[in-house]
Amino acid sequence: MLTKTESSSQSVAASQPLARQPEFRSVTLMGLGYIGLPTAAVVASRGFDVVGVDVNEDIVNKISSAQIHIYEPDLDGLVQKVVSSGSLIARREPVESDVFVIAVPTPIGDRKNPILDHVLEAARAIAPVLRPGNLVILESTSPVGTTEAISELLAEIRPDLRLPTRDGAAPEINVAYCPERVLPGRILSELVNNDRCIGGITATCARRAQRFYKRFVRGACIVTTARTAEIVKLTENAFRDANIAFANELAMICDKLSINVWDVIDLANRHPRVNILKPGPGVGGHCIAVDPWFIVHSAPELANVIRTARETNEKKAQYTIEAAANLIDDRPYAQVACFGLAFKANVDDLRESPALEVAVALAQKYGTRIKIVEPYINALPQSLAATGAELVSLDRGLASCEIGLVLVDHDEFRSIPTGSRRHMAVLDTRGIWRDCSWMN
Repeated sequence: MLTKTESSSQSVAASQPLARQPEFRSVTLMGLGYIGLPTAAVVASRGFDVVGVDVNEDIVNKISSAQIHIYEPDLDGLVQKVVSSGSLIARREPVESDVFVIAVPTPIGDRKNPILDHVLEAARAIAPVLRPGNLVILESTSPVGTTEAISELLAEIRPDLRLPTRDGAAPEINVAYCPERVLPGRILSELVNNDRCIGGITATCARRAQRFYKRFVRGACIVTTARTAEIVKLTENAFRDANIAFANELAMICDKLSINVWDVIDLANRHPRVNILKPGPGVGGHCIAVDPWFIVHSAPELANVIRTARETNEKKAQYTIEAAANLIDDRPYAQVACFGLAFKANVDDLRESPALEVAVALAQKYGTRIKIVEPYINALPQSLAATGAELVSLDRGLASCEIGLVLVDHDEFRSIPTGSRRHMAVLDTRGIWRDCSWMN
């Protein structure tokens, strides 16, 4: 027999609604690279159980030991926290989850064609563990139609499940596209604060993906179609590529006319409606140097400006190599310091780096005369190590070299006082040493 107090307590408990279970609790993230690992760590820190999957056993073992294999500010501490708490587990194979996020590379081939092998392999890998109610999201930068291709592939592998089509019935698996929009060096902050463009194969797919991202994104999560979201990502990077191409072309013209391009840009940008970007030895990174080719591949007869911009930026690296060679040949015995290998300032990412392209070409020609100053790496890539080039400290590069080639505008290079480099003949492709003796 219940006491009055017990009866009252049960009556109150019965009147309370059951706590609503979260729609998504577990996430499998395919790919633990420059985007995948930070994304996995951020998602794990927001209350999800995350399994990060990578085919590279060394990467899996390193993350399992709460270590990181890439440089990104504050990432090491976050990974240590979520791995130690058990919120992030690294594996070689995917497991059953509520959400599957694909964040693997999408390189280009020799003919500038998109290579989707990694994306399709990731889709094949998750197919066996899919169950009704799952959400599959592609984050890898991809040509238009890739999200639909993933859905079709999953439908082929799993005929027992209803996958979405643009005009089909309600699916059991939702498929969406949401490209990353982050800047290396600020990835953790921008993953949370930047707006996201979320495209679904169906409206329901888009809304479900939107609800997932709203769990950890403070920026606006805007829904659209998958095909629109795919070209939005490509458009963002093609736009930046075209603007940089203008700056690089202007730099070459000013060089021919013996005019300081940095002064020209500074003065032109005082116009209230002009904002010329900064030139460099080319354009690198896995996004801007690659994504415009996806648009060109989709409509080669129409993408004239986009193609020309991409070709201009690719030519700038060869132009820099020739300018550097002229400077070196004028000083036959001088040691040469190449300042920077990364594709942009203050990161360790060498993917598609024009600085690396320049350094390799010069090292192949001048061998041991080439010294590499790159504070964000501990060893030279094989393409450079095989030439006899040497990785040296900043102090040694400054003290032992008579020629300096500024290829990356790392903060450490910006802060070098004039007196420490006054003895050098300098080719500055980044405009950080305005007082140098020879500029591009």
